[in-house]
Amino acid sequence: MQKIRVKICCISSVEEAKIAVSYGASALGLVGQMPSGPGIISDQKILEITASLPPMISTFLLTSETQPKAIVDHYKQVNTSTIQIVDQVETSAYKHIRNELLHVKIVQVIHVLNSESVQQAIDVSPYVDAILLDSGNPNLPNKELGGTGRTHNWDLSRTIRSQVNVPIILAGGINCNNVKQAIDHVKPFGVDLCGSVRTNGKLDENKLKLFFQSII
Repeated sequence: MQKIRVKICCISSVEEAKIAVSYGASALGLVGQMPSGPGIISDQKILEITASLPPMISTFLLTSETQPKAIVDHYKQVNTSTIQIVDQVETSAYKHIRNELLHVKIVQVIHVLNSESVQQAIDVSPYVDAILLDSGNPNLPNKELGGTGRTHNWDLSRTIRSQVNVPIILAGGINCNNVKQAIDHVKPFGVDLCGSVRTNGKLDENKLKLFFQSII
């Protein structure tokens, strides 16, 4: 099986961040204000966690802002290495963000619902550094923008991966029992998980250990 990068999302404290890194996480997801979903923490807490980490660990700000100025303003409160945009934005937003934040990577989330999601990923791929494929539903009255714990149609994810020229991160219901199948089927650059390595909302070292053992 190919070497896979692992992003642990919904990190809530410096302690959780250090535990995740100690087991092999190369990236951490830090969830800003959202309309729904797990792991939401304050910008002050995100900044505290980011400042505690060594520079080789990537830190992702998950932002639900959709206006470019609001995204930039949110980022300036936390100083992560990456901005993960979890909702749809206008194409012009990416240029604005890059002009304002030259050193910051942009990851766009695509919630894989149907064949239209494939075209959406193709359309945004020239403007971003990576695409994260998740299982939310931004079309609901109370938007689901991640952290559902559900898998989606990996055939669609594989199609997206084959048709774009940026790294693909696969999220949505990934755990120690299905990660090998997910990697073999989609062949992503990395995988992203949250609830599958938690117990009662807290990062579970035993589940982390089992997960990382499953991808050796």
